[in-house]
Amino acid sequence: MNGSRIAAVGHYQPARVLTNEDLAGMVDTSDEWIRSRVGIRTRRIAGPEEPVDELAAQAAAKALAAAGLTPDAVDLVVVATSTATDRSPNTAARVAARLGIPSPAAMDINVVCAGFTHALATADHAVRAGAAARALVVGAEKMSDVTDWSDRTTCVLVGDGAGAAVVEGSADPGIGPVLWGSVPEMGHAVRIEGTPPRFAQEGQSVYRWATTRLPAIARETCERAGLAPEELAGVVLHQANLRIIEPLAERIGAVNAVVARDVTDSGNTSAASIPLAFSKLVERGEITSGDPVLLFGFGGNLSYGGQVVRCP
Repeated sequence: MNGSRIAAVGHYQPARVLTNEDLAGMVDTSDEWIRSRVGIRTRRIAGPEEPVDELAAQAAAKALAAAGLTPDAVDLVVVATSTATDRSPNTAARVAARLGIPSPAAMDINVVCAGFTHALATADHAVRAGAAARALVVGAEKMSDVTDWSDRTTCVLVGDGAGAAVVEGSADPGIGPVLWGSVPEMGHAVRIEGTPPRFAQEGQSVYRWATTRLPAIARETCERAGLAPEELAGVVLHQANLRIIEPLAERIGAVNAVVARDVTDSGNTSAASIPLAFSKLVERGEITSGDPVLLFGFGGNLSYGGQVVRCP
């Protein structure tokens, strides 16, 4: 095989919906304040009986079903998450156990909001190198576990959920070259630290960095795939804030693309946000098989990473 492709996608969100009005009863905020600053209307919150590996397994099972595959067809499981409850067993191993995948290589990748694009690149590299035949790539987060619900600057942002993709070998590459990197000296701008761990960020610093530095990097990602931005059918950016997504999408120059705006309904789900939004676009038929779509993550660690993929 000369490359790999995404064969199918799937997503999962908890049933509980937390609205802006609900949050206004918890902290000093309002629906107008939240919408005007980040564009979020609702988000999903998992219960205590739904650990992050359960969210991941639900999304992964849907992706496998969409691909018409059974668990024994998978020999690599890669889970992007920054909210794993334990150090070991890792989330990927727990997902494999939940799904009954017999003997996969199983690894977690913690690149926070850019985690899924890093995990997808890792699976693409493994399949193209012959180290795996078929991979399950998942982005899953339970951000509600690391949120200070008395801090109105962060609790209004977060949501829980998961998205997954099945990656397999392909004669025609359907996953473009990754462009990834970080700004280590600004890693403190988005963090999950302490005991217990709590999410915090320097919102203005992240906003300035994302809207000024990232458009050129995203355009270079398209160049690596041999495409001009105007050829894109879809753009799926990390769903952090509508005030970041819309200007960044405009500056990339993807004038003919559908731009994912799932942040309005799901909030910021960190590593889950890209596969969650991508899967919803596919499910709704807003992008169709073979369409070129830019996936681009950014945020925690001040890491970034992206690739152009072909819609399954």
